Amino acid sequence: EGLAFSLKRQPLKQLLINYKNNHSDEKSLIEASIQFLESTPQCFNRNNLNGHFTGSSWIVDETREWVLMTHHRKLDLWLQLGGHADGCSDLLKVALSEAREESGFNVFNVLSPDIFDLGIHRIPKYNNTPAHFHYDVRFILESPHGTENIIVSDESHDVAWIHKNDVLNKNPEESMVRMLKKTSVNFAP
Repeated sequence: EGLAFSLKRQPLKQLLINYKNNHSDEKSLIEASIQFLESTPQCFNRNNLNGHFTGSSWIVDETREWVLMTHHRKLDLWLQLGGHADGCSDLLKVALSEAREESGFNVFNVLSPDIFDLGIHRIPKYNNTPAHFHYDVRFILESPHGTENIIVSDESHDVAWIHKNDVLNKNPEESMVRMLKKTSVNFAP
């Protein structure tokens, strides 16, 4: 793979370096992601059973009062919308595609092309798929609240606009706390 391996990864590596410069408090998470990116030839493919990159969207409305979330069927958790890269190294493109697929929405405004948040999560064994890690790269998007009908995909129990004050009642994970804080600090309406 050699040069092609390196070139395909360079844009994500630069995004991770930029993110590290702005979020030094997340240094270990970022360094683990860079290490995985540099050391794993099939890091964008779901058939890499150790782990793989995923692309997700933290979707807010224009008031920043509401977050579009999915009640994930396999994990039984309320999460941001997102999914597998399936070989694509452009994780913003993946995040947008997954947001459309999982919500039925067509209108998204990319509030920043930079990484909004990162997460590394152990995904439990499911059917014939062994436990593995998702290196989740998240971007912040905006979509109008109430102008499009939500279409729930087979991957979800539900997709709904959740008021920012209720997000942590749905999922109290540290990354949810972080994303709410980043929204209010960096993306005020």
